[in-house]
Amino acid sequence: MFAVHLLAFYFAKLKEDQIKKVDRFLYHMRLSDDTLLDIMTRFQAEMEKGLGKDTNPTACVKMLPTFVRAIPDGSEKGEFLALDLGGSKFRVLTVQVSEDGKRNVHMESQFYPTPKEIIHGSGSEGILLSWTKKFKVRGVQDTNVVSSLTKALKRHKDIDVDVLALVNDTVATMMTCAYDDPRCEVGVIIGTGTNACYMEDMSNIDMVEGDEGRMCINTEWGAFGEDGSLEDIRTEFDREIDLGSINPGKQLFEKMISGLYMGELVRLILLKMTKAGLLFRGEKSSALYTKGKIETRHVAAMEKYKEGLQNTREILMELGLEPSEEDCLAVQHVCTIVSFRSANLCAAALAAILTRLQENKKLTRLRTTVGMDGTLYKIHPQYPKRLHKVVRKLVPNCDVRFLLSESGSAKGAAMVTAVAARVQAQRKLIDEVLSLFQLTPEHLVNVKNKMRAEMEYGLKKETQPLATVKMLPTYVCAMPDGTEKGNYLALDLGGTNFRVLLVKIRSGRRSVRMYNKIFAIPLEIMQGMGEELFDHIVHCIADFLDYMGIKGASRLPLGFTFSFPCKQTGLDKGTLVEWTKGFKATDCEGEDVVDMLREAIKRRNEFELDIVAVVNDTVGTMMTCGYEDPDCEIGLIAGTGSNMCYMEEMKNIELVEGNEGKMCINTEWGGFGDNGCLDEIRTQYDTEVDEGSLNPGKQRYEKMTSGMYLGEIVRQILIDLTKHGLLFRGQISERLRTRGIFETKFLSQIESDGLALLQVRRILQQLGLDSTCEDSIVVKEVCGAVSRRAAQLCGAGLAAIVEKRREDRNLEHLKITVGVDGTLYKLHPHFSRILRETVKELAPQCDVTFMLSEDGSGKGAALITAVAKRLHLKKDN
Repeated sequence: MFAVHLLAFYFAKLKEDQIKKVDRFLYHMRLSDDTLLDIMTRFQAEMEKGLGKDTNPTACVKMLPTFVRAIPDGSEKGEFLALDLGGSKFRVLTVQVSEDGKRNVHMESQFYPTPKEIIHGSGSEGILLSWTKKFKVRGVQDTNVVSSLTKALKRHKDIDVDVLALVNDTVATMMTCAYDDPRCEVGVIIGTGTNACYMEDMSNIDMVEGDEGRMCINTEWGAFGEDGSLEDIRTEFDREIDLGSINPGKQLFEKMISGLYMGELVRLILLKMTKAGLLFRGEKSSALYTKGKIETRHVAAMEKYKEGLQNTREILMELGLEPSEEDCLAVQHVCTIVSFRSANLCAAALAAILTRLQENKKLTRLRTTVGMDGTLYKIHPQYPKRLHKVVRKLVPNCDVRFLLSESGSAKGAAMVTAVAARVQAQRKLIDEVLSLFQLTPEHLVNVKNKMRAEMEYGLKKETQPLATVKMLPTYVCAMPDGTEKGNYLALDLGGTNFRVLLVKIRSGRRSVRMYNKIFAIPLEIMQGMGEELFDHIVHCIADFLDYMGIKGASRLPLGFTFSFPCKQTGLDKGTLVEWTKGFKATDCEGEDVVDMLREAIKRRNEFELDIVAVVNDTVGTMMTCGYEDPDCEIGLIAGTGSNMCYMEEMKNIELVEGNEGKMCINTEWGGFGDNGCLDEIRTQYDTEVDEGSLNPGKQRYEKMTSGMYLGEIVRQILIDLTKHGLLFRGQISERLRTRGIFETKFLSQIESDGLALLQVRRILQQLGLDSTCEDSIVVKEVCGAVSRRAAQLCGAGLAAIVEKRREDRNLEHLKITVGVDGTLYKLHPHFSRILRETVKELAPQCDVTFMLSEDGSGKGAALITAVAKRLHLKKDN
């Protein structure tokens, strides 16, 4: 037993001595953690340089766009042909992707030799089907490979094949693994050659147009260091290998880590150590001098756990050497240092890619999968474990799974093709849906003309009852002139919140100060009894008067902004035509809302108010802007609801007596189209939204243009696309089935120019939708199509108004200001621009200025009241 222990001690001491000897000789090949972190930082900088349009030409890491924009989602199906061309033989495969949703792939293949005269000959030869970086074909490397392949196929008229994709083997590896694991977004090959690819945000790729979605980038990381950035870690052996290669000065990183050069690195080290008398008693063999005699497979065999030493002895003897036990231990350690350095360098570059993914996604912790392939990774017994360990050390905030690719270059090529076919088919169906919302110039002119016709019907006494645009007189007959003054109360009822305001107007300086308080209107009151609604309003007024300390003050004049269709017979007389915006309070329609408010005040019996005017919020918007700009005589609301008002010549208003002067007309254009005149451009989704609303068949124009309904239109489209398997993997979440869940504010957020798709996905996650990057792009497109149509329709309607005002004034060119309010106009990133552009296109002879209203429904109501008081005082005098 003592002898056994003594022998073990001797062997351990011998091994330790040999390791120290090799370590001293190869100390510069051992890389510290700090060095690896530094290399990782250098590689990140090279990636950034390669992605920039201006810096790419001088970048070593070329970061080539692959135009692969999506990874498999499991819905791919069909039969595909794949060509795997990359050496002395190429493979033709048929790949059947199952239709049963089980992610099954069946492949059959046949190998064919690639004649040398084709590899080194002319690209016009009929046998040539493709070209990869493994060899070069004159006449092809500088032309479109797919075009060359297509032409070759056309010469064989019995072959009916569509060429959909040209695939790099690294991309194929990623796609193969992504088919099995949707989190896979990186592909790495460590074999004869080495490379990596990953999914990059389009917004970061300067060389390709477009900012939406992601695209796979082929890093071509083998060229890292060609600018000298790795000189501090390159050794004399690396330089010798480079000088003896067919491409000196190129692919320096690849020459330090790939299987093509690893065995040769070991040979050169062994040769120098032998010359120094550190191995084989200084006795060299001719084989040790021969380039290529030690291959990567030999390195892998020598590093095997149990039989490694025996393998080392046998390999060295095959080289004509007579190794001692010490020699075998030393050679084995040389192999370990060389392969460990390779794994370390590969890990540093891969860590840089993972860090970039984490930063792109703005995550504190990244969970991802890396697809792996290559002979070195597959056959070396220690390489994968070393690589994984170092990667996890360098990026501790990344949970990385490494997945070995199965037939990456063949299956992956088929998967790229399958994904391209799926995306192409889905794109066609999605475009068909989105095309329903694309309005041509002819459509818009038609809408403008129909709006104009409906306005004329609404102004005439005989046709007004049947008109969809009611053109209601407001009895507001003058705009502010700057002499208004005094204290006024304003009420603002137009949605789920109700405001009470005290407005103090100072004459001369056009100074307005406002104090307000917001009160909620519960749903049960919105849709309960009318008397309860107005009692609630008066309760809120009492609360505000107490809050401001003016409950016992003199009888204040009040303007009541009531943002619902009203038929007015006087400035303070307004009969509710119908509820909109979700209100359904009973016993109100057909009643005078001013009288209902006065009766509620009497029932409370705590204060008195002088109700001077009932005001529509659109009119209030116009008056607010008119106080600042005398050219303003149109008001537009583009928010929860949609409406427009303008100053009309009295002679054109048959519903009101008198021909002198002007009066503001509340168009109530939301009802435009209720007679079917817009059916040509209405879609099935508009119909579904209409039928599910509180007022089916009514306010059709408003339901196509206002914020209350745009989100619901989007929801209906998303449900339809999901049912057809075009979104969310065909899975409709329960929340998506809920009416009203997709609020219009989501459109504004999703369409924001600065919003990354990752943030879009987070918004969708709030709705219970597990979306991919591709889903997010489609959702953004749907939102854009719906909001764009809304803005264009609104612009067409407004163009009808400004054209009418120009013609009424007999002007060749009209300069006019439109006062605008509403959350859709204010908050949506593109609505206002598209609206303005549409008006300009449809009314080119009108110079229209858009002025954003400052609290039209509050300040505007007070101004209308103040103007009425001014006119009344003038009349009395």
